[in-house]
Amino acid sequence: MSPTAGARLVQRQLGRMLRSKVAGDDAPARAQRIWGAQGERWFTPEDPVWRVHADASMFPAGVTSLLLQMLHPMAMAGVAGHSGYKSDPWGRLQRTSHYLATTTFGTVEHAEEAIAMVRSIHERVRGKDHLGRPYRADDPHLLMWVHVAEIDSFLRGYQTFGDAPLTDDEADTYVAQAGIPAARLGVVDPPTSVAELRAVLDAYRPELQATPAAREAARFLLLDPPLPYYARPGYGTLASGGVSLLPGWAREMLGIPVPDVVSSLVARPLGHLGTAAVRWGMAGLAERRPSDVPPESPDPHGPPDEPDELVGVKAAS
Repeated sequence: MSPTAGARLVQRQLGRMLRSKVAGDDAPARAQRIWGAQGERWFTPEDPVWRVHADASMFPAGVTSLLLQMLHPMAMAGVAGHSGYKSDPWGRLQRTSHYLATTTFGTVEHAEEAIAMVRSIHERVRGKDHLGRPYRADDPHLLMWVHVAEIDSFLRGYQTFGDAPLTDDEADTYVAQAGIPAARLGVVDPPTSVAELRAVLDAYRPELQATPAAREAARFLLLDPPLPYYARPGYGTLASGGVSLLPGWAREMLGIPVPDVVSSLVARPLGHLGTAAVRWGMAGLAERRPSDVPPESPDPHGPPDEPDELVGVKAAS
């Protein structure tokens, strides 16, 4: 085997491993439904929301999103009590990934179906937080927190680790576009600009708290991920990148001992390294969207052998 062929094999194996973890073993079949369906779509490849959610920066940004969302006691209680994040972490990730892929890249019909399914699940999620306060997953106030924590993380990730950061106007458009499916999910008046997004985040800060459950979940995510030991160094680069995207106050609340200088000089470069590795691995999959032309094929109408979901779709809700 030539060095080039060997590198290609390693690249493809990495891509398939990443795809399996994030999108599941049935990713090609799911992706075929997303990309193969005919019909109106909310967004196009030129739209900021498409570009952000398709990028490898979603990997570290997904870690950021999870860590930030944990800081709301009621959101954390819902995750601890109903999500199965320890017993089935990859299944939860795959369901979230598929939801993001469907609502961003799929037809309006399929997006609405996915939203209706999640709404039906939210209607059944009830409980009490660590102080005995009742919560429900379909509470618009709680849905708003999850939404803004998520898209702020995704935007920070893309602006930091993406190949072509958005302009200020494009960033505002991203926030507005991400609010389209969120509004249908139950978020009331989602922000439509970066300034509004940051204002909403700031308004939630008095409610935030690093509960014992949040600290336990953060340790699980950062120090004891459900991965074999040989895969943990690679995951560590992405987790480091995710930590570097967190506001300093959030790192402090969660007890993550990473001062700003360490975040900038160590964690962030590791995040760049991990994101580049993800981008390289996923590029090794000849099978991408059915609309894509595999590099080996001169036929613009020739579909790839196994259509794949886009690189970056992994959320952390």
